Amino acid sequence: MHDNDLIIIGAGAAGMMAALTAANAGQQVLLLEKMDQPGRKLRITGKGRCNLTNTAPLKEFLTHIGSDSRFLRNSFSQFFNEDLITFFEEHGVPLVEERGSRIFPKSGKSLDIFLALIQEIERSPRITIQKNTSVKELILNEDGICRGVVLADGTRLRAPKVIVATGGKSYPLTGSTGDGYTLALQAGHTVVEPVPSLVGLVCEEPIPEELETFTLKNVSLRITHPDGKKVGEFFGEMNFTDNGIGGPIVLSASRLSSRLLHSGQPLRAEIDLKPAIEREQLDKRLIKDLDANGNRLFHDALRLWLPTELVNLCLQRTKIEKFKRLNQINAADRKKLLNFLKAVPFTLTATRGFEEAIVTQGGVSLKEVNPKTMESRLVPGLFFAGEILDLDADTGGYNLQIAFSTAVAAGKP
Repeated sequence: MHDNDLIIIGAGAAGMMAALTAANAGQQVLLLEKMDQPGRKLRITGKGRCNLTNTAPLKEFLTHIGSDSRFLRNSFSQFFNEDLITFFEEHGVPLVEERGSRIFPKSGKSLDIFLALIQEIERSPRITIQKNTSVKELILNEDGICRGVVLADGTRLRAPKVIVATGGKSYPLTGSTGDGYTLALQAGHTVVEPVPSLVGLVCEEPIPEELETFTLKNVSLRITHPDGKKVGEFFGEMNFTDNGIGGPIVLSASRLSSRLLHSGQPLRAEIDLKPAIEREQLDKRLIKDLDANGNRLFHDALRLWLPTELVNLCLQRTKIEKFKRLNQINAADRKKLLNFLKAVPFTLTATRGFEEAIVTQGGVSLKEVNPKTMESRLVPGLFFAGEILDLDADTGGYNLQIAFSTAVAAGKP
């Protein structure tokens, strides 16, 4: 005899949505959370604003997802962006669409999303939430079927169905410390090595102090292998950090770069500071500016083409004498300047850590999970939902939609 129809490990976005889905279908649910409060990561997501989903149509939406995006077709057919929008609006959270088809709570507060979920959970007579409760292992019977969990204190809790929704390893202070991977491995699952994703990148070259936190807008970032093969190209806003680069387009670039860097392969980054101007056109403009300002010193005239914060970096990289007058700048010097403006080079050696990563890349292998139900193909009665799966996506609301959609699929009886 079981006290519950379902045990869910982890009360984050996926765990809470799975609990509500199951309870609304008449299931008795026990929701276990190891922290003293549920939904910690959800409350800080999107810098506290919570980019909930994206209104992109399915075909376009899938292009923003890493690993095997086809895996999500089944769960998206059950619960997709319009369903998620309707769910929260019906639970009293007005939403607004912003640039890039991104959906946010109208209040700009992720807390509203969390409260809508937790208040519904607390109202439900079919859901019991148990905080400060860690799970150390799964209960597998002699037939290899999952039949419950063992808590850290040795207590055994039984149920015919268990969902692991513990998240990945990003933002570990919120409770995402990779515990679910241990449980998956115990059940015989393959775990694709977790690496930080949507995270800043570390450069081999030192970053001048005046550039730390400096933001560049409307630039192009190109990432390549050492042999020149392109990894990806991104346009928008970025910034410098104490040991590398960050910001929106760098986060997007990290999704394609992280695993390569963690395998020990350095990559090359080139920042085009003037992406709207073709190289030949920019060269003509430089010639014109050099002729019109012949008596100005090079370091002073650099402000014609660059923000002040980039002047020293340009001098370091081009090695053009700062006190040269512009009428002394020869063709070789001009080419160096042109190269800097169109492709400031950096060598990428690593990513920043999990403590700064928005999501985890890697996780439970999708080949071992039924995409319709999220049930393990290896262990009947064991299910997965959310970031613990080997699924990750670009910024823009895609990752939370994955969490909610896989949770609904897993939570259905």
